[in-house]
Amino acid sequence: MSLSLPADPPRSRSLTDVMAQTIAAVTGRSDWFAPAESAIVFLVDGLGAHNLAARRGHARFLGAVGGRRDVARTVFPSTTAAALTSLLTGADPGTHGIAGYRVRVPGTDTAPNQLHGWETDGLDPHTWQRRTPLFAAHAASGRDAFVVSRPGYTGTGFTEATLRGARFHPSDDLDERVALAADLAARHPGSITYLYAPELDTAGHRDGWESDRWTDALERVDAAARRLAGLLSARTGVIVTADHGMVDVPAHKHVLLRDGDALLEDVTLLGGEPRMLHVYTAEGRMDAVARRWAQSEAARAWVLTRDEAVAAGLFGDVDADVLPRIGDVVVAARGRFAYYDDRESDKRPQRMVGQHGSLTDEERTVPLLRLGAFA
Repeated sequence: MSLSLPADPPRSRSLTDVMAQTIAAVTGRSDWFAPAESAIVFLVDGLGAHNLAARRGHARFLGAVGGRRDVARTVFPSTTAAALTSLLTGADPGTHGIAGYRVRVPGTDTAPNQLHGWETDGLDPHTWQRRTPLFAAHAASGRDAFVVSRPGYTGTGFTEATLRGARFHPSDDLDERVALAADLAARHPGSITYLYAPELDTAGHRDGWESDRWTDALERVDAAARRLAGLLSARTGVIVTADHGMVDVPAHKHVLLRDGDALLEDVTLLGGEPRMLHVYTAEGRMDAVARRWAQSEAARAWVLTRDEAVAAGLFGDVDADVLPRIGDVVVAARGRFAYYDDRESDKRPQRMVGQHGSLTDEERTVPLLRLGAFA
């Protein structure tokens, strides 16, 4: 079928390379960043570059630090599980295997949640995620690696899959996390610290990025970044970035998939998330399902077969073992649409306002801001 997909700008930088380049700035020579004695990557979940620019008046510190070119492109799908794994392994989703929010375990009819389903669905963090985390290699070289994040992420399957090798320092309070990160970087030359802030993403999902609640959360993130800059030693470099941006999806833009819907004919399983579906089909029915979706949904989504998505490079290089995790048909929402399986009894996801996962610039362009020794 005819494809016209959004293209990355020429010479754009990828989130996949950010952590590797940060480590290189500490251990050797980075192509991107100035040398530093230690470094912090401050990951603000959900802080898209377009979102930040639109609310720059509420983020005066971050707005003054960077310009229009201080951005990177996150991966596709533009979702936390895939993007953070790429950041923390230096590999694309087609290589590390976390190819969406929910992806099928080959040979089964299950599509576990890639953030929270490790324990409940029996995913092995040492094998399901297929690349050695960068922090494991950094620690093996005799240098320190730290994670400063919320206590609820301590010891989870996703943390083990992506951050093993690092020592975990938990705190529920963002200001306390900032102080911890600055102190660890100052006391441990050669170290890399991953500082994670999920508060903005939480506000966006609940009320939308255009809400007062999101703006309040942005102001707190901006104040935290300003405080972090003030606490840095002279030889510590900081990168402020994000895993994805966000678009608000109003309820009247929901596409509800129900029993008897022609779009579900020959479909055995739906994975992914509302703005990026992995559609798994009955054997031999991929092309028929793709045609049906394209004929119905071309104005609301990019519809590709798995082969087309792989050939277009959407998942990066795709290893053979990862290929069956990707939907037979990939449906990436355009505009402000989102797709829901209305057969599910749990309707809470339909209350979510801010969303991401698709190919739009709003979802895939993230800040790449430099503080301290990197400024």
